[in-house]
Amino acid sequence: MTEVETIGLERVFGEGDLAVRALDGIDLQVARGELVVILGPSGSGKTTLLNVIGGIDRPTAGSVVVDGIELAGLDGDGLTTFRRDHVGFVFQFFNLIPTLTAMENVRLIAELTSGDGMTDSRDALVAVGLEGRLDNFPAGLSGGEQQRVAVARAVAKSPRLLLGDEPTGALDLETGRQVLSLLQRLGRDRGITMLLVTHNAVMAQIADRVLHMRDGRIVGDERNPEPLAAEDLEW
Repeated sequence: MTEVETIGLERVFGEGDLAVRALDGIDLQVARGELVVILGPSGSGKTTLLNVIGGIDRPTAGSVVVDGIELAGLDGDGLTTFRRDHVGFVFQFFNLIPTLTAMENVRLIAELTSGDGMTDSRDALVAVGLEGRLDNFPAGLSGGEQQRVAVARAVAKSPRLLLGDEPTGALDLETGRQVLSLLQRLGRDRGITMLLVTHNAVMAQIADRVLHMRDGRIVGDERNPEPLAAEDLEW
């Protein structure tokens, strides 16, 4: 079953001679439960595509349907609800609130969407291996642990779709492998569809499918017959 579909997706920034076409007619279908890695150089449109699919940005033209929801039909409040209820986000920088503990950072999101924010937050932190760090503030956590909190925050609300923008970009090799392994496992165990943007081509080895972008277009679409376990990556 299709989780994400875009048709003729365009995003133009600016007008006239200064216009920049960040997305130039993207047609894409992503099946439920797929792990898709999107590769491309800086300025190729990777992050813009992620932002439009996630309802952070609106397209200039074309359509986006996620889990049967046509985003073009949503107003500002509707997009907020869509992001809250359907999408988890993990970014390169962890975006944790420094004055809240790991548990409180996750609960802040979980309580907006779940019936039992406390239980769901604890379960998410246990799932990412931080059951012993619930009461630590971000300053008392390593970079990898902070990114695990960010992943727990993203999955605590049981999203159908998880979007990651350079989720290992601020991490060293070993920590990056641990975070990717975690994402692989959570995607598999919970049936979460994942789109991960990166400039690191090595990450393509963990994907079910790899998209290559250049100049706002998808110029390559490959299926990986045997995705590699993240802990076996070398870069």
